[in-house]
Amino acid sequence: MDTRAKDAELERILDGIGPRLRALRRERGLTLEALAATTGISVSTLSRVESGKRRPTLDLLIPLARAHRVALDQLVAAPASGDPRVHLRPLRKKRGSVLVPLTQYPGRVQVFKQVPAPREPEPVTHAGYEWLYVLAGRLRLVLGDREFTLRPGETAEFDTSEPHWFGPADANAVEILHLFGPHGDQAVVRARPSEGP
Repeated sequence: MDTRAKDAELERILDGIGPRLRALRRERGLTLEALAATTGISVSTLSRVESGKRRPTLDLLIPLARAHRVALDQLVAAPASGDPRVHLRPLRKKRGSVLVPLTQYPGRVQVFKQVPAPREPEPVTHAGYEWLYVLAGRLRLVLGDREFTLRPGETAEFDTSEPHWFGPADANAVEILHLFGPHGDQAVVRARPSEGP
C-alpha cells in the first residue's frame, strides 16, 4: 500500500470514530453531560469529537473506552485479523475475584465467566438485569431480604434495581456464568432457598 493509500485509510478510520462514539453513547442512553461527568472530558470536547470537528487522541479515547466498557480497538474499528479464535484475558479484581469477559458488544447483554472471591455480603443496586448460572461449586445469592443457595446447573435472574449480592456459599470456590443486560423486568429465581444454619 503506497503512502497516499495509507493516508486515505487513516483518514477513513479517524472519520469513523466520532459517529461510532455517538452511537455508543446513544445506545447506552447517556447524555453528553453524563458522559462528561464519568470521563472528566468537557461536554464541548465530547461534542466536537462526536461531530468530527476534533480528532480524537489517546488521552480522550482511553477514558471513553473505559466509560463504554469496550476495547480501544472497537472504537477505532481496527481491521479483523482473520483469526476467528477469541483470546480471553482474565481480569483479576479486588479481593481476589476473577472475571473473564466473553463478549464485547456495547449496549447488549454482556457475558462473563466469573470466580467470585469469598467476602462479606454488601448488597448493591444499579440499573439493569442479571442472570447467573452456576457451573461448579455453590453460590450464595442475597436478593433484598431473601437468600438462596444455587448449585451447579441452577440459574437465577433478577432486576438489579433490587438490592443484591452474590458470592461463594462456603469455603470452596464457585464458578459461574454471569450475564448482565441493560434492562430488566421482574425477578424470577430458580433455586432452592438456603438451608438453615
